[in-house]
Amino acid sequence: MSTSPERLDAFMGRANAAYYASRDPFGAGGDFTTAPEITQAFGECLGLWAAVTWQLMGRPDPVILAEAGPGRGTLMADALRAARAMAPDFAQAARLHLIETSPLLREAQRARLPEAEWHEDLAGLPDGPLILLANEFLDALPIRQFLRRGGAWVERFVEHDRFVERPAPDAPLPDAGEEGEIREVNEPARAISAALGARLAAQGGAALFIDYGPAESGPGDSLQAIRNRQAANPLSDPGAADLTAHVDFGALAEAARAAGAATHGPLPQGVFLLRLGLHSRAAALAASDPGRGARHLEAATRLTAPEAMGRLFKALVLCHPTLATPPGFETA
Repeated sequence: MSTSPERLDAFMGRANAAYYASRDPFGAGGDFTTAPEITQAFGECLGLWAAVTWQLMGRPDPVILAEAGPGRGTLMADALRAARAMAPDFAQAARLHLIETSPLLREAQRARLPEAEWHEDLAGLPDGPLILLANEFLDALPIRQFLRRGGAWVERFVEHDRFVERPAPDAPLPDAGEEGEIREVNEPARAISAALGARLAAQGGAALFIDYGPAESGPGDSLQAIRNRQAANPLSDPGAADLTAHVDFGALAEAARAAGAATHGPLPQGVFLLRLGLHSRAAALAASDPGRGARHLEAATRLTAPEAMGRLFKALVLCHPTLATPPGFETA
């Protein structure tokens, strides 16, 4: 454990790398549950979203179908099952690639998706038209935090399970702010968005991000830790809890557009999934599986209701500038 002051993003990156390398945090026995683990209808809807987007792209064959942060492989397994049933031409054209750094999670993914190829980062993907899915991937990327003190920005470091402040004359923020306000900057997420924007503009395709956070950035401290399904101190026992922060969708969209891509959204997850027919699919599952019918319907409500996950979670698409509006992002 580090004993000297460590910048927050370095601390968060180190803690999350250790956390994901040492455990499977998903599902009923883990620290938290993500949308693909709540209902198979989520991944199925995203699989058909990818198939329709592929058609809008002109049906390239082959096409790279990738997922960043694929967890246990649940989302992609559900997506491919739906695609094989409803869009077999797309499923046949797709070449599966997964972005995963955890050896433990790679083994879980391999059991479900043995045909996949694995990469450490997005830069490792082969060239060509791309469809990328990423659910709750960006929120775990490390952030920097800045505070306004005495008319200047200072930056948060971590030392002995507490924050300490250091001068930040080169903070990537406007030189203005209210005294005491906190601002967060996620440099890795912005870099990913810029790199994807440049790639999509040059080679074609679309990237769908679903995560939680505001549509536009604002002041505030969103750093949190989850351990045993409960809030924990994010500065204690690095590697023992999942550290996340709200995603700044406005900054991501701006970075992608600056690199030449078009963007759609952010759109509330509930609106997006309703437009994709999540409730209809849940109703069909309930009808075919009456013993668990209520569970299927309750899961769909959990993902779409504003008071549950439907409003805080957002969907954002980056894509080639000539691509038609992807499914779910049509203006009402």
